[in-house]
Amino acid sequence: MEKDWPKAKGHRTRRQRVVAIGGGTGLSTMLRGLKQYVDNITAIVTVADDGGGSGVLRHDLGMPPPGDIRNCLLALANTESVMSELLGYRFTDGILKGQSFGNLFLAALNEISPSFDVAVRRMSEVLAITGRVLPVTNENIELEAEFENNTRVVGESKIFACKKEQDCRIRQVRLLPEHPKALEESLEAIRHADLIILGPGSLYTSIIPNLLVSGIVSEIMESDALKLYVCNVMTQEGETEGYSASDHIQAIFHHAQAPIIDYCLINSAPIPEKVCARYAEEGAAPIVCDREACVRLGVQVIEKPVSAIVDGQVKHDGLALGREIMAIYSEHGAMRIAGEEF
Repeated sequence: MEKDWPKAKGHRTRRQRVVAIGGGTGLSTMLRGLKQYVDNITAIVTVADDGGGSGVLRHDLGMPPPGDIRNCLLALANTESVMSELLGYRFTDGILKGQSFGNLFLAALNEISPSFDVAVRRMSEVLAITGRVLPVTNENIELEAEFENNTRVVGESKIFACKKEQDCRIRQVRLLPEHPKALEESLEAIRHADLIILGPGSLYTSIIPNLLVSGIVSEIMESDALKLYVCNVMTQEGETEGYSASDHIQAIFHHAQAPIIDYCLINSAPIPEKVCARYAEEGAAPIVCDREACVRLGVQVIEKPVSAIVDGQVKHDGLALGREIMAIYSEHGAMRIAGEEF
């Protein structure tokens, strides 16, 4: 029997104010596409990452991890290509090996700014971005995962290896400390949104951590916006092996303790057998669209061709994704402006 969730409010029709919540490369890919169709975008980004170059800066300087923030800023940037190339450059030798110049730039801004969100805003001004990028919180948080065999591990970067070792599903994740205070600007953006998008991105390490920040879920529930979940194209090794679309939705509802999604966008573009075979070696596969199970959760499924094969890997096609998202909003979330097309 499905849980009797409290009901969210209905939709309203106003000009398009889009809020995208998540992290990782999936979010930045979507933002690149969205900015071709809408100007008023706010990206709310997780700060639970503790691996790679971001983790080094986090531990050395005591700052929130800059990597996901940097990627979103670059996705929305309107600067010369050389500036984007510079900020995306990753050092290959010496003590800076593996570190991104954009991370270092944001770290320097953080040192001369009163808070991390101010540093992000200053970098946004340098890049003349379309819209805004906001950390979901300024607090120093860690991510803990609990598995179905009761094993626990602390640290976003450790979850992959631990899941592979334990060979069982993740039961839940939590933030340490629990219920950190959300950035007020993030709450305000959700409060006034017309369209709220979750994903695409890693379910337990990019999307759900945002929902565990105090105030985020309650503002989503109170918002009259259309709420859309963009499901990943493939399951993710070390995180969601064997998950269907409804499994993703159920995990989000479980952590939010509320039905915060109205619609789920799932890729319908075919994936070549050779590509699927390579993913299968890692235990990954195309996500199954179990429509009836999603409907039982109160979520309407929309299937559209929004994927592309890039260097043998399956990724979302940012432009197609942005176009289909705005088409969904036009059809389901607001009256189409006369003569306007997406």
